[in-house]
Amino acid sequence: MSELKTAFKIVLMIFVALVVMRSCQNKPLPSSQQLSATQSDPLQSAPSKKAFSFKDYTITPLADFEITAKVLSSERYYIGRESDLSPVDLALGWGRMADNEVIKAINISQSGRWYHWEVHDLPIPRREIETHSANMHMIPQDDRIKSILLRAEKGDIITIKGALVRIDAKGGGWRWKSSLSRNDTGGGACEVIFVEDAQIEYFED
Repeated sequence: MSELKTAFKIVLMIFVALVVMRSCQNKPLPSSQQLSATQSDPLQSAPSKKAFSFKDYTITPLADFEITAKVLSSERYYIGRESDLSPVDLALGWGRMADNEVIKAINISQSGRWYHWEVHDLPIPRREIETHSANMHMIPQDDRIKSILLRAEKGDIITIKGALVRIDAKGGGWRWKSSLSRNDTGGGACEVIFVEDAQIEYFED
């Protein structure tokens, strides 16, 4: 009887393994439309909304903003005043910085609200890496948007719509302001985005 049980377990394990392999093999690749969307530069235009109150802050839209890009890295934050507004930063890449062949040659990480990259041999020019990828501080409009942003992981393609903003603590004493350019680097170069809509277009295994 014990030999029969052992044989049954082996057969069951093989069946489960085959199901998992088939599931992975059948996972759809991103569509050409999804991939082409990541090749476009982010859209930025004059702000369509005036300043408004949010939690204990005044948020001033500086520009309407929309981007479809590949998630290069995701980092959650729990400590600090910024985390009250922005629970997650997404390092995003577009253009050739959304190309898997390019990305795999670059070591990407995040910490302390910064996005870091290292490379032995540049797969594309350094300036192109700098201008086609960025660390973006995400401020979700509500819990639904927050849950979407927290689900985003490396390799996903995500569309984000909202506004680049300046945030002022009510009563003064603290300010957080977005960059309005994709060409800057270093301190103050990150985008601070009030996210009004978000959709993960493609999930990477």
